[in-house]
Amino acid sequence: MKNLEIYCVTNKSVNFLDDTNYKIAWVGQEKAPKNYLTCDSGDNIFFKEKNYSELTFHYWYWKNILDLNKENWIGFCQKRRFWLKKNLEETNINPLNIKNYLLDKVPNEWSSYESILCNPINVNNVKKIKLIKRGLKSILKNPNIFFDINKQTLLLHFDMHHGYGNMEKAIDHLNKNDKYEFFEYVNKSTFYNPHIMFISSPQIANRWFNDLFSWLFKCEQTFGFDNLIGYDTQRLYAFLAERYLSFWFKKYTKYLNWPWTFIETKN
Repeated sequence: MKNLEIYCVTNKSVNFLDDTNYKIAWVGQEKAPKNYLTCDSGDNIFFKEKNYSELTFHYWYWKNILDLNKENWIGFCQKRRFWLKKNLEETNINPLNIKNYLLDKVPNEWSSYESILCNPINVNNVKKIKLIKRGLKSILKNPNIFFDINKQTLLLHFDMHHGYGNMEKAIDHLNKNDKYEFFEYVNKSTFYNPHIMFISSPQIANRWFNDLFSWLFKCEQTFGFDNLIGYDTQRLYAFLAERYLSFWFKKYTKYLNWPWTFIETKN
């Protein structure tokens, strides 16, 4: 059976993962805790951390330690979101008991799949007041959005929360193999697999990182960094990656949706 190697990317201490087989990857501006992996050496984009978030480590991992000769599964999670074992009855998962529920080995049912994605979340059925407040430009362009939840797509969601028109501007930089299909995806889908979390072989991860960062670096020509401020756009490149991941793995791999949990921490 293949081994499972999971990296948890964080900018805060996650002491409750001590004594697990998870590798902790640090992207914070403060000094990294002892034994945490850092990503400010070798080939790195650490100076872009404010805008790339956990992708800062993903890039470093890809360029510096990804081993294409390994036959294991590698995956990524983040400080408040974690992979779980399947078919759990416990709903009160917290830092005190997370070790009992944390995914720590490869399940047998993965044998016929090439990648694992987070269970998806829906973005439609938006409250009317929020649609008016944040989606007025989209409603004026297509009034059906206000009445038909099937029209409340990933594109609308991105326009509302991460800058109107920014997704379409970014798609203009995408490679020709994905450009039109990805636009159709965000313009029709009402759900996606969140949090830039995936598990795959090293070979598939390599292909994903190559396509992802090639695209994002081109997007920098349009968005830059200086004007990316506040929650909506400061981490724009991470938000773009999150939507593209959901599309890319479904197009290029045989994928399986898998349970995950959100754990609120003091940090």
